[in-house]
Amino acid sequence: DFMQASWDIEEVQAKGIQHLASFVKDKSAFPCLLKCTEVITRAMKTHIDSLNLHVEGCTLLLEILSQALEQGVMMALDECVASCLLHTVRKHSENEEFLSSLCTLLMMVSASEVAAENLRRVGIIPDLLSILRRFLHNDKICFSCCAILWSLAVSETNGDQAVLESAVPVTSAVLQKHLQNAVVAESACSALWALSLQGCLTDSDYEPTAALLLDALRMNPERAVLVKNGCLALASLVRLSETAALAILLDSKGSGIELIKDEYHLHFDEPGVVEALCLLINEMVQYDEVMLDMRSQKMEKLLSEIKLQFPFS
Repeated sequence: DFMQASWDIEEVQAKGIQHLASFVKDKSAFPCLLKCTEVITRAMKTHIDSLNLHVEGCTLLLEILSQALEQGVMMALDECVASCLLHTVRKHSENEEFLSSLCTLLMMVSASEVAAENLRRVGIIPDLLSILRRFLHNDKICFSCCAILWSLAVSETNGDQAVLESAVPVTSAVLQKHLQNAVVAESACSALWALSLQGCLTDSDYEPTAALLLDALRMNPERAVLVKNGCLALASLVRLSETAALAILLDSKGSGIELIKDEYHLHFDEPGVVEALCLLINEMVQYDEVMLDMRSQKMEKLLSEIKLQFPFS
């Protein structure tokens, strides 16, 4: 009530946020803090020129959202809050340190389908792509932005196709830059999978994207989620084009079939990974030339092993 009575007085909003932050460690205060997110974001939007207020507001929202996720509470922030956060992103688009925290906050917010839809509706995707281009070297920002893109692309229903298509080269650049950083590579693979499902890749994208995904699998063979999502992205590409299937067979850095076999033997006890591998194989055998090559590389033997390993799946 104190904050709402004096929106235009920056000191009131700053003191209010500081006082709310003092309750963060009090678990009993959590339900009340959950109701304060709109007040905090409105204070940030009203005083758009105050970096200190934005930093404190963002830190407090991160604390509240972290507690919410720990307790399994999904916060579906409304369009007004999404709009406030977008204003904050635009105001501080050059401030790398603050953007790092802000993108983490947006990533946590986008875990909710409703919040992801609201972020998409207020037009945040071009801003995310601009941030990625500017801070491609920053692994924390790249991780968060790719995770947000995944959430937004998965929730996409219509209207943003051209914007999403422009995300493909940027996401590929992130994966290329951070191939050896398993956390970032995993996030980028997931984003590429979502973008391929939305039909955002063009004919000229299939071969280089398939090669890039294979590189990510080779660099991070033991990271189960990356392998799973990388294979699902490859399966999606192969479904769209035989070019992608041939790129897997004829990859200049080694046989993609051998890589599939290696990944199975590393993750034979991970049903999700094995299912993704099977989906990829199933898409590849739809092409006669590819199937003949897979037979010559004794893929049937691997499939028999998988069938024995998962007889009831």
